[in-house]
Amino acid sequence: MSDVLVLYYSRFGAVAEMARLVARGIDAVEGIQARIRTVPAVSTVCEAIEEEIPTSGDPYVSTQDLEECVGIALGSPTRFGNMAAPMKYFLDTTGSLWLTGALSGKPAAVFTSSSSFHGGQETTLLSMMLPLIHHGMYIVGVPYTEPALHGTRTGGTPYGASHIAGADSSAPVSDDEKTICRTLGKRLATVAKVLAAG
Repeated sequence: MSDVLVLYYSRFGAVAEMARLVARGIDAVEGIQARIRTVPAVSTVCEAIEEEIPTSGDPYVSTQDLEECVGIALGSPTRFGNMAAPMKYFLDTTGSLWLTGALSGKPAAVFTSSSSFHGGQETTLLSMMLPLIHHGMYIVGVPYTEPALHGTRTGGTPYGASHIAGADSSAPVSDDEKTICRTLGKRLATVAKVLAAG
């Protein structure tokens, strides 16, 4: 089995739920399995140190996870049209992987959640793509052959899966959003399998 990393940061749980849906899509491809990881929150106090193992939830990511996986799905909530600081903070530590080209030629996909319809989802997805492109990764989106993209009245973009959480971040992930998450995961895993086979 080859692993596809599903790496996310989630503040209120929506992106974590999306990560599990993307993972279900990945697991639907024979010979590929999802490896789910998260990043720790960042502190305003520079000397603060997060424990190496979270008290609950998914394990924290290491650069070894990125090296070992044949593809990456990256998820973050939208923060003013950009990825959240904890995800950016982790990606800023991957310079050693860039120097060796460890991620070059691997596929990647992105997903996000925002409070509103016009909360900057697409710019957030693009912001997550930028470091992946610098790493030499191939970006995989959601094609319009996915019917849910045509009918969704909630989230979902060709750039990647998305969710509208509402002002209080309590809106459930809609059926269309769930479908688009699974489609993204399956497509990413399919591409990863082809590329890994050479």
